[in-house]
Amino acid sequence: MSVSTDPEKIERLLTRGVEHVYPSREFLEARLKEGKQLSLYLGIDPTGPDLHVGHSIQLRKLRQFQELGHKIILLIGDFTGMIGDPTDKSATRVRLTREQVLENAQKYKEQAGKILDFHGENPVEVKYNNDWLGKMSFADVVEVASNFTVQQMLERDMFEKRLAEAKPIYLHEFLYPLMQGYDCVAMDVDGEVGGNDQTFNMLAGRTLMKAMKGKEKFVVADKLLVDPTGKKMGKSEGNMIRLSDTSDEMFGKIMSWTDGMIVPGFEILTDEDYQSVQKELDDGVNPRELKAHLARTIVGLYFDSAEAQAVSDRFDQLFQKKEIPDEIEEHKISKTLSITDILVHSGLATSKSEARRLIAGGGVKVNETVVQDAEQMIEPSLEGVLIQKGKRHFVRIIS
Repeated sequence: MSVSTDPEKIERLLTRGVEHVYPSREFLEARLKEGKQLSLYLGIDPTGPDLHVGHSIQLRKLRQFQELGHKIILLIGDFTGMIGDPTDKSATRVRLTREQVLENAQKYKEQAGKILDFHGENPVEVKYNNDWLGKMSFADVVEVASNFTVQQMLERDMFEKRLAEAKPIYLHEFLYPLMQGYDCVAMDVDGEVGGNDQTFNMLAGRTLMKAMKGKEKFVVADKLLVDPTGKKMGKSEGNMIRLSDTSDEMFGKIMSWTDGMIVPGFEILTDEDYQSVQKELDDGVNPRELKAHLARTIVGLYFDSAEAQAVSDRFDQLFQKKEIPDEIEEHKISKTLSITDILVHSGLATSKSEARRLIAGGGVKVNETVVQDAEQMIEPSLEGVLIQKGKRHFVRIIS
């Protein structure tokens, strides 16, 4: 397959949904315009059985590289997954067994295939990092570790926080960035794509590539899908949309998102003109209409446009058939709060412990979607956010 140097496609690849490019955007742009095939990868630790829309951000970026004719590797972290990435973790991860990791990874290729092409003339290659990390000797590990200092590792935000809180930092957590960094050395790639929360780990790979291969590795750090508090959507937060979800589940979860996630959702999860969406919001278009458009667009990507419209119609019908009172008490809140705090603040629960029990029992809904996370954040809006307790208790949260 020939390599395309289409300037419009390269510009889109370098900018849309991208937080930062290392060593620089200009460096990668020059490499892409050379017309030579580059090799790059995305590493995913199989810590759960499903890929989610957070992964789709990087998978979509890989697809852009693939469509230009570059060589793509999907790396399954069957070794690193047993160790556990400490990124954003205030406590040590529970370690997984090899059996758990391999079981989790079983459907990754099938799910990633909804975005990437594993066939055709430029198919994605799947690799597993146990093939090299599992065979390293202690001397090999020491050699890799000699390229880093303890001070470098302590610069990580989560380690600084743990030190300040007198929480333990285990030595294997220090070694995680080394292992992830060595992946690119073992595969001898030109670059890596990942979420911006993986920047430290990906730059460890840049350090090792320079030291061990004399090669300048590029890194594309993508934006993350976050709620108004900055908390990312994903497995760890319990609010993810799985790529294996049904169309109804996917649509309903998107409709439960806060208004503040509409424009970022369009930017990093679709090919739509997200700037025009922002203008529509600024002009006073009902956010619910735009959220429904976003939900139809995303469902259409993983199913088809006919199913997207069908699920939208089903959602509207269900919403209209629910026995929701014509008059609902409005409760004004000036800032984003957790659903637990909202229940107490609005009088739907007498205490936080009662609120958590209600949520654990599936008795609380936000905009018709059952709440699963007691820490789910609710952003008040002019349109209002519908909170329901049980079958007959409602309140609308407005700003």
